[in-house]
Amino acid sequence: QLVESGGGSVQAGDSLRLSCKASERIYSSTVMGWFRQTPGKDREFVALIRWNSGRTLYGDSVKGRFTISKSSAENTVYLQMNALKTEDTAVYYCAAGSQYSSVPSDYRSWGRGTQVTVAS
Repeated sequence: QLVESGGGSVQAGDSLRLSCKASERIYSSTVMGWFRQTPGKDREFVALIRWNSGRTLYGDSVKGRFTISKSSAENTVYLQMNALKTEDTAVYYCAAGSQYSSVPSDYRSWGRGTQVTVAS
């Protein structure tokens, strides 16, 4: 089970840090991803991290502003979001899979999401 937290309402230019805690041990081969979705749109890839190597990948719209990281001790993956824009408003989901992939269907487990709202 994946549980996201840390969402909220902020102003443009502010920062937020999202957390995703796994109830079971995250295996070294796992890829943890963050996605986001707004009503009527497809789920959009935000970032991913491979658990064993720490290798990361970012979506073009968040490069240079968002940072994904992990804590093996806490079984948690984080998404630090800086310089937030109104277009970052979405429900953010955490997901676990085994492929180094930005495609949502490649992930087998999903959290319920946390709302991020950025006002101008």
